[in-house]
Amino acid sequence: MSSLPSLSGVKNAAQAINDIIEETPFQYNERISNKLNCNVYLKREDLQQVRSFKIRGAYNKINSVVDKARKNGVVCASAGNHAQGFALACSSLEIHGQVYMPITTPKQKIEQVKTFGKNYIEVELNGDFFDDCQSIAIDFAKKNNKIFIHAFDDIKVIEGQGTTALEILNQFDKHLDYLFVPIGGGGLISGVLTVFKELSPKTKIIGVEPSGAQAMIKSLKKGKLYTLTKIDKFVDGAAVKRVGELTLKCCKKYLDEIIHVHEGKICKTILDLYNKDGIVSEPAGALGIAGLEVYSHEKIKNKNVGVFICGGNNDFFRISEIKERALLYAKLKHYFILKFPQRSGALKDFLNKVLGPNDDITFFEYSKKNSRTNAPAIIGVELKKQDDLKPLVEKMKKHNFFGEYINNKPDLFQIFLENT
Repeated sequence: MSSLPSLSGVKNAAQAINDIIEETPFQYNERISNKLNCNVYLKREDLQQVRSFKIRGAYNKINSVVDKARKNGVVCASAGNHAQGFALACSSLEIHGQVYMPITTPKQKIEQVKTFGKNYIEVELNGDFFDDCQSIAIDFAKKNNKIFIHAFDDIKVIEGQGTTALEILNQFDKHLDYLFVPIGGGGLISGVLTVFKELSPKTKIIGVEPSGAQAMIKSLKKGKLYTLTKIDKFVDGAAVKRVGELTLKCCKKYLDEIIHVHEGKICKTILDLYNKDGIVSEPAGALGIAGLEVYSHEKIKNKNVGVFICGGNNDFFRISEIKERALLYAKLKHYFILKFPQRSGALKDFLNKVLGPNDDITFFEYSKKNSRTNAPAIIGVELKKQDDLKPLVEKMKKHNFFGEYINNKPDLFQIFLENT
């Protein structure tokens, strides 16, 4: 791949997709603006028909090869949002398509793909991660002479995503100082960079990755494509092991800065958006705002700041996990292995002598061992304040309940969480 996406290509894409996409608002958010002492505007791609920006790139690409696509069919691999855009594009253009999705994809996204694709789409679940799934899909496309529609590493896809940037510049009549853009494979930010570096070069573009999947950060540091061996797949719309060749070139050439943000912070942002703004965001959709909130407040003070909410396809069966991760990040949820005496009244003693007045037990698992004086108990405690942890641990030790604190033991803690 030698050439890069172009501004003229983005403008052509805007015309091609005009009848299929919504022009989403660039919306002032008073709460976040007041919190950060700047002017924050949200690009609401969660308001697309497919609830993400992905329809733009998928439709632009398929439309550019429409005759061959109708003859041979098309294939894509996706963790959810690209698949939904792909499905809507296929049904709109009356083209048969096959969608490969990771086995871990939320059920809500799978059902939405089938809804948007109507009778033109077949869904196959393969692989635990996007990258594994993509390899299977590419192999299938080659063997069956079908066109593979890449989720991000394709000029036409990138130019389609870049139409979001054209909209922002048409909607906003002031100078935009910063724009925070989430990064998964890099298709959206590459399209945004293509437009802004031509039409608004003084706007600083800040890329944001999840801490558990820093594929672009690692690749930029090494100066070449780098494949992560392990990722946290929680931010499913942005958790890739390897970014694209094209998207890396775009970021190397144009990107001003890139940061990463903890998954727990992303979860807190999701809850804040829902509870305080009435906005339903998926983890990748909240990534940009989470990044903005951990960015230097001094740099953005009194500035005009744009942020993408790139998707709203959240599976509400995940809400308990989102709340759990948010509390852990805020250091308000703690887990312990206790040495529990095997005698009558031990639990009462623990409640009366150890727990503080505002401490709440959220998890308790205990199995009595008849041949022992003590038996292990796993307990989860939610605190009102971070400072309540120290006196809680001190009282556990004083009354001989303390065994082990497991929040700071990643391997043990992860095994525990996956089995609760």
